[in-house]
Formats: sequence, structure tokens, C-alpha cells
Amino acid sequence: MSTISTHILDVSRGAPAGGVAVRLERQNTNESWSELSHAWTDDDGRVKPFFLVQEPLLGGTYRLVFDTEPYFTGLNQEYFYPQVTVVFRIDDEAQHYHVPLLISPYGYSTYRGS
Repeated sequence: MSTISTHILDVSRGAPAGGVAVRLERQNTNESWSELSHAWTDDDGRVKPFFLVQEPLLGGTYRLVFDTEPYFTGLNQEYFYPQVTVVFRIDDEAQHYHVPLLISPYGYSTYRGS
């Protein structure tokens, strides 16, 4: 069974981004999306424990939706992206998938972590 984890680092501050709401969704066969889980990052910018879902994560297309607007607003920081969505595929159901997000007020980056 696949597991998914994430963390957020605010590269403009050089610090983790705590208190950011994150949703995990799976794409349906009709291309709509179903929410599987939601959580908030802790003070270390991580979602702990890993996303807990009621069923095994099967192969398919998933997305993490990060609600960054309240985070930047709370810092009294102007921003361009109120939300960041990262879409990815699970091909090997035995693997763990770590999807980190690096944010700043005017940009973001992501990669497949370990």
C-alpha cells in the first residue's frame, strides 16, 4: 500500500511553513476529483502522521492542494499564488511517495522526495 507525505519550506524566510491546510485528492475515471484526506502542517512544516486514508492508495493520479493564502496573509506578506496544486502519479503501490513543496510569495517548486 502506498503512503504519501509532504512538508513545506518557505524559502523566502528560510523556515518551515506551519499551519498550512493540505488536501489529498484522487482523480476519478471521469476526471473529477475526490478528497481522501486533509490536514495542516505542524510547526516543522510537516503533516504528521502521514496522510491517513481509509483505503489503500492504489495506482492512479493524485494531487495535493496547499492553501497558501492564509499562511501569507498571517505573515502580512503580499503573495501571488493563493493556492498551490501538485498533481502526481502513483505507479508502484508498494512505494512511499514524499512530495515536498518549496514556497515563496511569488513562486514555488516541488520534487519527488524520499
